[in-house]
Amino acid sequence: MEPALIWEWIIKSGLILGMMTAGFAYTTLYERKVLARMQVRVGPNRAGPFGLLQPVADAVKLIFKEELIPTNADKVIFILAPIITAIPALIITGVVPWGTAITLFGRVIPLHLADVNVAILYILSVTSISVYGITLAGWSSNNKYATLGGLRSTAQMISYELALGLSFVGPILIAGSMSLGDIVNAQRWVPFIVYQPIAALTFTLATIAEVNRAPFDMPEAEQELTAGYHTEYSGMKFALFFMAEYIKMIGVSMIGATVFLGGYLGPFVDQFPLLGPVYLTIKVAALLFIMIWLRATLPRIRYDRLMAFGWKILFPLALLNVILTAVVLVLRGG
Repeated sequence: MEPALIWEWIIKSGLILGMMTAGFAYTTLYERKVLARMQVRVGPNRAGPFGLLQPVADAVKLIFKEELIPTNADKVIFILAPIITAIPALIITGVVPWGTAITLFGRVIPLHLADVNVAILYILSVTSISVYGITLAGWSSNNKYATLGGLRSTAQMISYELALGLSFVGPILIAGSMSLGDIVNAQRWVPFIVYQPIAALTFTLATIAEVNRAPFDMPEAEQELTAGYHTEYSGMKFALFFMAEYIKMIGVSMIGATVFLGGYLGPFVDQFPLLGPVYLTIKVAALLFIMIWLRATLPRIRYDRLMAFGWKILFPLALLNVILTAVVLVLRGG
């Protein structure tokens, strides 16, 4: 294997990790600013110009907060659980294309880390790993409220993963491939959200439940189970759970933009490949805005209704969309 290719992968991986980590920090600021505008407030404006150093101040505060581990907790698993939750959030975007390709130092460099032909399966498998982190965090805390919170969060995530998986089937059938690169190329003229509005809606609702955002933010329902699976966590271990949530928000927004909004495609992107990451960033920011808007607008729903919605409405709706898409493709092919 060429050393240049290995260095290319290392640099791209470093860029992805750096952008996701910086994106997490400034997504928190973005959310606080948007929520403030919606609630007719100012929002963070003290740390640095326009509050731009607020994420740095938050990071310093979390670093210096005292780390607590319950006496009877399983210490090894208690420490590993936040890591198991955060790592899938960081690597999920490894298969998302940012653009076409650029020529640099005499080499044609594709603007993606890996264009695998089973990218959708990779995404679904990686998102499933974080379920273990949440379950183990609750169980290892030796706290009945944390354990119950972990079980509820796990049930929620597994239930909505079914609808999430089915929401991908329509775009896969139309594109004829599970590669995100092929799915983007199939949207050169019309984005899949036009052909697949039901799948796009299902994907949006399922991913909001997957990342535990309002109105599906059961782990944060203090009036029911204190703070859920992360009740006993503090300091940097809590920050890892916090980071995982926001990085997953960015990750699912990137995937949603790629599958339903044409990804990096936009005017003049073929002539100027560096416009690809710009278009993708704009679409991701728009999807993040929708998540924040929902948090500002909708109240948290009751847990039994959350599960009933997933199994009785969202899952059948996603299955119906798959059947309709398959029927239309067969009739059109005939």
